[in-house]
Amino acid sequence: MLLALVSGFALSQAFRTITAIMATGLRAEFGLSAQALGVFAGAFAFAFGTMQLFMGVGIDLYGVRRTLLVAFPLTIAGSLLSALAPGYGGVLLGQVLIGVGCAPAFLVCTVFIARYFPASRFAMVSGVAMGVGGLGMLFTGTPLAWLVQQSSWRMGFAVLAGLAALAWLLIFWKVHEPAQPTQGADGSPPRESVGDAVRGFGALFLLPHTAGIMLLGLMTYASFLTLRGLWLGPLLIERHGYSLVASGNVAMLSSLVSLFTPAFFGRMDPGPARRRRWLVGFTVLLAGLFAAVGLLHAEWLDVGGSIAVGLLSGYMVLQYSDVRSAYPAAMTGRAMAVFTMALFLGVALMQWVTGLAASLAAARGADPYVAVMLTIAGMLTVGVLAFRLLPAPAPAH
Repeated sequence: MLLALVSGFALSQAFRTITAIMATGLRAEFGLSAQALGVFAGAFAFAFGTMQLFMGVGIDLYGVRRTLLVAFPLTIAGSLLSALAPGYGGVLLGQVLIGVGCAPAFLVCTVFIARYFPASRFAMVSGVAMGVGGLGMLFTGTPLAWLVQQSSWRMGFAVLAGLAALAWLLIFWKVHEPAQPTQGADGSPPRESVGDAVRGFGALFLLPHTAGIMLLGLMTYASFLTLRGLWLGPLLIERHGYSLVASGNVAMLSSLVSLFTPAFFGRMDPGPARRRRWLVGFTVLLAGLFAAVGLLHAEWLDVGGSIAVGLLSGYMVLQYSDVRSAYPAAMTGRAMAVFTMALFLGVALMQWVTGLAASLAAARGADPYVAVMLTIAGMLTVGVLAFRLLPAPAPAH
């Protein structure tokens, strides 16, 4: 069942990283500015992120299977709309539909793992699920670049729509859950109402340590996805003259290494006492890497740095372990939903802000990619300072 759920997550990973390959074709056909491209890339993440609370309520009330099967057809509809869109507005609406449809894709995996695997294996199994789900990003490297170069970006959306339909059928076939408990003569608890579920989410934000966890969450995954999913292709094509397929090769290498590192970091999880120090240290290292790529203009660093970002991205799985240990078991599902919301609202925010930074830099005759990379580094710095200086969870006893 977990592998079937991960197939939906893999498609979600593919959709959230298409812009780096689609950007050249979209710019040529619709005359998009860097800022418009950032809005296009961020539309998926914004829709995905804002729907997390609703998907969390849906999972709590109706279960993993039903929530995913109801939402995921919007992904197929959005893909087909994008493939046939007559203008920029059409593909933007398509991105929103895809984001809503994919919204439960990873959340159902984390909730399933939290419910059916022991706490001691949570980080490792989550890392493996993230790695397998990352196969979707491989498709948006060389294979999608070749397909787009041979046909068009529209064909890329059409093929992804077909793959999403196959994933939906697999989930329908393979995923089945025990019936949800209801109030009975034996005194079993009644199923929670929608209002109770929403108030349960509000309680998370009253806890003092939520702010630091969520502010770091806004910035970490966003940095990887903003590079891999938006700026990597344009950076290599415009700064170093790479072809679309050559830039796709680099994107695929970055994705490939990112498949294995979540499981590695999951196995190396140092536990609650030292995990937060690891998160601070790796985030500072990541910020320094982005600053170096922005300032040094070296081809080897731009290529190697993008692969290194994929390599380092695996440490972000420790944030899910941090969330799990920071909240009581009764709040785990909601905490995961709020944290996932923070991750993807951060992606939308960072992609929009970096698009704005690139447009402002280009208007002033400066290198837009310096502005982009320094903006990412600065946002990571803000996130890690908030995580380090704001209240931390009380130590477990």
